[in-house]
Amino acid sequence: MEQIYNPYLPLTEYIPDGEPHVFGDRVYIYGSHDATKGKAYCERHYNVWSAPLSNLKDWHNEDVSYLRTQDPSNAGDTMQLWAPDVTQGPDGRYYLYYCFSFYPEIGVAVSDSPAGPFEFYGHVHYPENILGGKVVAEDMVFDPAVLTDDDGRVWLYYGFCPACEKEMKLPEIGEEEMAKLPQTIRAKMEMIRKIQFGENSMVVELEQDMLTTKGQPKPLIPGGHHTAGTGFEGHGFFEASSIRKINGKYYFVYSSHKSHELCYAVSDKPDEGFVYGGTIVSNGNIGLNGREHPTYPLSNNHGGIAKVGDDYYIFYHRATDGNEFSRQGCAEKITIAPDGSIKQVETTSQGLNGEPLRAAGSYPAGIACHLTDPTVVNKIDYNDPVMKTQIRITQEQNQSFITGIKDKSVIGYKYFSFIDPDLMTIEIRGTFAGTILVAFDEKGRNVIGEFEVQLRSKDEWETQLIPISPSNGTHPLYFLFEGTGEMDLKGFSFISA
Repeated sequence: MEQIYNPYLPLTEYIPDGEPHVFGDRVYIYGSHDATKGKAYCERHYNVWSAPLSNLKDWHNEDVSYLRTQDPSNAGDTMQLWAPDVTQGPDGRYYLYYCFSFYPEIGVAVSDSPAGPFEFYGHVHYPENILGGKVVAEDMVFDPAVLTDDDGRVWLYYGFCPACEKEMKLPEIGEEEMAKLPQTIRAKMEMIRKIQFGENSMVVELEQDMLTTKGQPKPLIPGGHHTAGTGFEGHGFFEASSIRKINGKYYFVYSSHKSHELCYAVSDKPDEGFVYGGTIVSNGNIGLNGREHPTYPLSNNHGGIAKVGDDYYIFYHRATDGNEFSRQGCAEKITIAPDGSIKQVETTSQGLNGEPLRAAGSYPAGIACHLTDPTVVNKIDYNDPVMKTQIRITQEQNQSFITGIKDKSVIGYKYFSFIDPDLMTIEIRGTFAGTILVAFDEKGRNVIGEFEVQLRSKDEWETQLIPISPSNGTHPLYFLFEGTGEMDLKGFSFISA
């Protein structure tokens, strides 16, 4: 029987900022494209994946949909394509909205197919009677989201508002130091030094040409400096705009200035009156049932809502490799209550599977939804993009595994359906001496298996057999490590006698 787990794409693929859209009988994912062991955000070209609405376990790679160099502003290939969005315009064609690094403009590409490929179309600009029709560049044009409403009107949303927990300052570089930089880097630094960060999220209506604004943008929801008395306190707008119309109401999903959480606001109108709703998901489960310590290393977050059949899902992303440069897309089922509210959901390994994973057969370690050790902290350190997290999911030679496992590391998976398996195997390597507990809880109070391990090779994988107590029912699964040294975990299996 076919199964799927988080991340829902292959573990060797990195599509963060995923915006899910249903076109026809398929759901398409439009996102950025990170590199394996990335050194910067979004180093690769856009790549679309899709799945039939009848089977969210069957994802298909639609291949490269848009190249960085197709936009004349990046003909020299000095910038990265950041988070995009797509809408079907009133003319039936599909329009891709995107931005480059911190470059002050929103690009638009168009295709006759939702899978692409897309062709450069133009840049969002004012009409001639407003600022001479210049390209829209005010208020940090960043992370565009676009909605073609039921009445054919088109709305564009964007913004980047570092504030409160994520205060940012532009680099101060003297003219002498600037002159020593390579020309391409110098040009980028000159551009960044001119940036004026935004203060709120922004919205503007577009003409039917999908490029020209109908006026000047206006604030939608408040950034972190402007939340007092608004209901958005503690969850002001930071980035990652996403917009959906659900049951006649407009849901604006965004990343708050906490960065790891996706929040939502609701209104009866597309461009005003939004009221804070709450947090939908945190990639470290902060806030879930009052939780203060993360279950996974925190990182930025971006995603959107999709309705497939009668069910709703939130798509989001998580970090790997101990930084924010190799992020993977995940998804969870959500419930929209009769009053329109959405409760925060937990991150899981089962994701789009529709039911718990079977405690039978083999699983890759990289589907862990719980990944902690003493280095994992409850707030993102924005001055440290590598995050100094030791335990992490990484990749070598097209294989994904967990590395940096030490004393007091905890690796967890939710959820499995147990029908009396009595043995497990794990594939490990390293220089570690100690004990591994297998438990149904992250504290190790409900232990179902335990064994001693003595590893002596960082290069050779070995398989260890673990007797476990037979169990029935649905349970989380945790591995808890106690000992000295360091090890890697590649995968595990369930065996029934």
